[in-house]
Amino acid sequence: MGLAAGAQKLDDFFGWPLLVFALYFTLPANLLVYGVNDIFDYETDRDNAKKTGYESLVPPDQRTSLWTAIAFCNLPFLPALAFLSPAAMLAFFGFALCGVFYSAPPRFKTKPLLDSTSNVLYIFPGVLAFYLAGGRTLSPSLFGAAWCWAMAMHAYSAVPDITADKNNGLHTVATFLGFRSTLLLCLALYLAAAFLSFSTLGALSIALGAIYAGLMLFSLTRRDEQQLLRVYRFFPLVNTACGAALFFAACGRKFF
Repeated sequence: MGLAAGAQKLDDFFGWPLLVFALYFTLPANLLVYGVNDIFDYETDRDNAKKTGYESLVPPDQRTSLWTAIAFCNLPFLPALAFLSPAAMLAFFGFALCGVFYSAPPRFKTKPLLDSTSNVLYIFPGVLAFYLAGGRTLSPSLFGAAWCWAMAMHAYSAVPDITADKNNGLHTVATFLGFRSTLLLCLALYLAAAFLSFSTLGALSIALGAIYAGLMLFSLTRRDEQQLLRVYRFFPLVNTACGAALFFAACGRKFF
């Protein structure tokens, strides 16, 4: 979405800094965020059914290899930072710092509400793409909408972990608010995202808001975390489909 919003012509999609960082946000960036998460979360995740079944764990004896892989994939991209504008560099470091310290000390993920707020890290790659594609002025309302969406995404993903996190002494937005209240917060955040993006996206913001609101309302009918986990398995598919709709709608409006 950030790429489509920033580009003024089709050639803007193919500038070399943009292509370099597009490559970065495939494996290297994901390895940074999720690798650091796996390194610092093993002791708590091993008692979590979602992590041991739906996802996977990295045992302590593999940590050195994982740190090596993170460094090997990320360090080669550092020289490219010299070609970024101040705004683009701010977006990059916002992503990197939130991504690392979400799991590493001081562990934002263990601070209720800050854990969801720091999920703005998923918005920064879009902001970086906006500036690399030639964007000049970022819409505050659109950024706010994306931030609300990212917070809701995090809070919703924390709900199936409530019992495991409580058993391990982890404090999250979901353990703080509880099952139903966290889902209601997610509903409010998705509706806020639709409202804030309406001036830019129009009917699409209503359609996407309705999809996420429907998912949250359906989730509220689940009795417990295990039932919710079966719904949650479809959540990445919903995010992918809605993200694709946003991207192609933005491209279509600007270039076709």
